[in-house]
Formats: sequence, structure tokens, C-alpha cells
Amino acid sequence: MATRKPAAPETPTRGSAETGRLGLPERERDWQRLGSETFDVVVIGGGVVGVGTALDAATRGLRVALVEARDLASGTSSRSSKLFHGGLRYLEQLEFGLVREALRERELMLTRIAPHLVKPVSFLYPLSHRLWERPYTAAGLLMYDTMGGARSVPGQKHLTRAGALRMFPALKRSALIGGIRYYDAQSDDARHTMTVGRTAAHYGAVVRTSTQVIGFLREADRISGVRVRDAEDGRETEVKANAVINCTGVWTDELQRLSGSRGRFRVRASKGVHIVVPRDRIVAESGLILRTEKSVLFVIPWRNHWIVGTTDTDWNLDLAHPAATKADIDYILDHVNTVLATPLTHDDIEGVYAGLRPLLAGESESTSKLSREHAVARVAPGLVAIAGGKYTTYRVMAADAVDAAGADLTGRLQPSITDKVPLLGADGYYALVNQADQLAARHGLHPYRVRHLLDRYGSLVHEVLAVADGDPDLLRPLPAAPDYLQVEIVYAASHEGALHLEDALTRRTRISIEYPHRGVDCAEQVARLMAGVLGWDDARIAREVEVYTARVQAERDSQSEPNDQAADARRISAPEARDLRDPVS
Repeated sequence: MATRKPAAPETPTRGSAETGRLGLPERERDWQRLGSETFDVVVIGGGVVGVGTALDAATRGLRVALVEARDLASGTSSRSSKLFHGGLRYLEQLEFGLVREALRERELMLTRIAPHLVKPVSFLYPLSHRLWERPYTAAGLLMYDTMGGARSVPGQKHLTRAGALRMFPALKRSALIGGIRYYDAQSDDARHTMTVGRTAAHYGAVVRTSTQVIGFLREADRISGVRVRDAEDGRETEVKANAVINCTGVWTDELQRLSGSRGRFRVRASKGVHIVVPRDRIVAESGLILRTEKSVLFVIPWRNHWIVGTTDTDWNLDLAHPAATKADIDYILDHVNTVLATPLTHDDIEGVYAGLRPLLAGESESTSKLSREHAVARVAPGLVAIAGGKYTTYRVMAADAVDAAGADLTGRLQPSITDKVPLLGADGYYALVNQADQLAARHGLHPYRVRHLLDRYGSLVHEVLAVADGDPDLLRPLPAAPDYLQVEIVYAASHEGALHLEDALTRRTRISIEYPHRGVDCAEQVARLMAGVLGWDDARIAREVEVYTARVQAERDSQSEPNDQAADARRISAPEARDLRDPVS
């Protein structure tokens, strides 16, 4: 297969900055900015809290730089349950403020900030106990709805056993006596995080991945910036800033040690594992939520698949690559099969992913009972750390972090306005949904394909399709992953900051969890599509494919191991796509 001709180098323009483009020209421009400017705020970490903090600061009029050692959403923010939800179980823990806050954020995402990325999703709560369970659960859901859960989605609906089975025919008749349907919302977490990052760049922030913090700058007793290393070419530079905000999630303690400052809180990592199975393996019109002895288990509709999870166990091993074990997968299968008429088996699994929740340590020995509240602290003059919380409330966390950094900033700090700032692709989205048929006809695509693109890119769909001008073959699907068009891969490299094959297969698309081959069958084609943008030669293409294939094999191997230690040893045996140092050693 021929490699696409590399694109001619581009000079960054105001127009490219206005779309929040994260391409190679912007990457070089931003490196020069890092070394030559003094920023108000430097944000460390490209997860959802980090990019949210960069967006919050930039829209307050601050000069902002964000650096991420790996890729946007490469940690926890691509490995969640992919829900924007209030957290029903937090009502039982009497965390009413957290639930109310989360429901407000969910509402904002659905209606104003990201309607193209965040969609309503229904869940069935099966009832198995007579007399007490229905009124008890209904009371909790009424509180949920009253706090804001039924503002832009339907409220709870009570069902008989027959009604519940019509909604979820895959359930055993003996598994329930009735049910209650309620609504939450879902999103592709990695795509949402990346879009927040691009929106921050749109408002002037430097957003640079493969840029590792290897040290902190000091002036007397205060932190005055960071020293960073480009993980692609090894260059180093110093980035000066009035305030540094540590948004590194489960790496918070590591960065704290590197800074030489005493932390105000500790972060505990809890591993959550999910499996992905084909949609036809569970016949249902709704998601499902089940109680377990530890927490809850979700069965979540996900395009042509179901996501089933999660686990909740301590993790003290490699933070970059948490590994799912056979025991984790068996736990999920055992629990969901207690209610399914046709049990799921290991052979049904298309994908598996494991992520780490950054929980505040010290509140409970059980990770499932640790608070999802977040904490913000000015741990030293010029250095703020934020940790804890949940994906849904990232915007609130970001605002709190910037407020805390205000002590180190000159002048009056403007209030947060991100509740009024739509993400890139949101403006014009609804009109384009109504115009999907015309847009499809114009580009020779099926309308369902255009609707799929709209739910991934929103009104940026024109920019995506424009990449195929003069090369209509790019509007064809990837043969081994037909849910995605070839142009989406090129766009991921040219506009969305994908620098490696794994960035495109695991985060810009979700091919790595949505197909049984986990991306291996299309790895070379995707690498060649990226090569045309990133200037890779045949040797680099072969290296990218080799590294990705080794990663998939290591993950498969880890998922056959009985415990965390064995699984971790298998997973960390795979080579890294990026050349990262251990800055703490």
C-alpha cells in the first residue's frame, strides 16, 4: 500500500489558531512560545481536569500553557465509564452537594457546552425485593430528578416485571419483580477531553503533548515555572510562569515530590476495569444498573456495543498502564451473568480497558467508599495542586484550581465563564443535524454516516470533510474498522494532535476497544494515512506498527493473568511509543 504524499509545511495562521488546530506547524510554534514567553499559568497534565483548567484560565484572559507528557486523555480520561452522571450511589452516602453539582454539569453539557458530544442515555434499575425496594429507590430517584436529573431528560418511570422485560428482554425473568427507568448522559471521554483541549487552544492557550515536565524552576522560595523535555526529539527548554497548576491525577504525588514541596493531600489510585461486547449479545433498549456487594455495575449502550463495568480495587503498580486481570474480567462476567438469560463468555469480549481513579486518600479503607469530592491546595508559593473529583465535574474543578492560583497572579482575576463557553463543534450543531441529508448528498455519503460524524465533530464536520478535497478515497471506510472513515485518521494527525499510531487507534477513534482485532488489522493502513501528514518514512511506519502490535499483545497477555502483579509485569513489557524519562528518580 502506498504512503500518502507528505503535506507541504504550513505557516501557522490566525485561521488555524481559531479552530484550535493541533498540527505539526502549531506544535513547532508552541515550542517556541514555551521557551520565549512568561505565562500567567502553566498547567501540567492533559486529562480532562488539565484541559478544563487551561480553558478556564484562557477564557479569563490569562496567558496559558498546558504540557502533557503523553497524549491528551492518555490516562484516566480515556478509560472511564463514559458517563456524565449525578452519581445515584452518592445519594446513599449522603453526598447531596456532589450529586446536585454533578447534575448541573450534566445539564450544561447536554444543552449548551457540548450537545454534539454528550447524549442522554436511559438505564433500567431492576427491582428484586418486594414491599420496601420500590418506594426506597423511587424516593432516591425523586430526589435525583428534583435536584436536576429530570431537567432536560425524562424523569423516572415505574415498570412492572413485564414492562421491564419488554425494555430489557435479555434479563432472566427470575432476576426482577419490576423496574424503574431513569436517564443520565454519556460521551466519548477521550474525544470530549481532546475537544476541551482544542477549545483552550482556540482561545489562545498553548496546548502541547509529548512535552514532559522534568523539573521545576524556583525564584527564592517560590515556584516560577517548569523545565520540560520534548518526548519526540529530546529538546529541553524552560517555561516561566507566575503560577503552576498540577492537574496530573494519579501522578499528583509524583509531581509533588519532583517539585520538592510538601503536599497537602495524598492521592490513592483505584483501578476500574470495563469490558466491551457486541450489541447483539444483549437484547435490550436501555442500559442497566446493578447493585453489587461493593458498588454498582453498569451495562451501557455504546454505538454497536455494550460497555460493562466496573471494578473498584486498589492499584499500587505502574500508573501509566494499569492492567486488567482475568480475575477482574471474571468479576464483571460473574456479576452481569447473574441477571442475563444468555450468559456472556470470554469469547464475546471485543475489548477491555482499565483506568485509575484519582481518589483522595485517608477517608476509608474501601476505595468504593472514598469520596469523589475534589481538593485544591496551594502547596507552595506559585504551585497549586488539584485532585480527586469525577469526570462529570471537571469544569468546577478547573475553576477552583484557577481561583486558587489567583494568589500568585498580578491584577484582578476575572470570574470563571466556562459555563457559557460552548466547546468547538457545538455552535451550529443542531442545524446541521437537520441538514444531514443535504450534507450527505453533497459529499456522496450515507446520511447515517454524516450523523455519526456530527456526533463526533459537531459543526467541525466541514473542516473534517474538507481534508478529503481532491482525494475522495479518504471518504471511504477503513476496511478493518468500517465505523470510521479514512479521512478521520488524516484529520486526527493534521488537526487533533495525534502523533503516534496508538493516539489514533485508542483515543481519536476507539478502534482498540471496539473491534476484536483491537486495531491490529488496520494498524498499517492507519499508520500510512498518518504518515502523509506527519512525514513518516517506511521505517517509522514499521516501528509504529510494531510498537502498537506489541502493546495489544501485552494487554491480551495481562488479561489472562490471575493477579495484578503478574498482569502488570506482562503489560509493562511492551515498548513505549514516546521516549519518556523518570524525572523523580
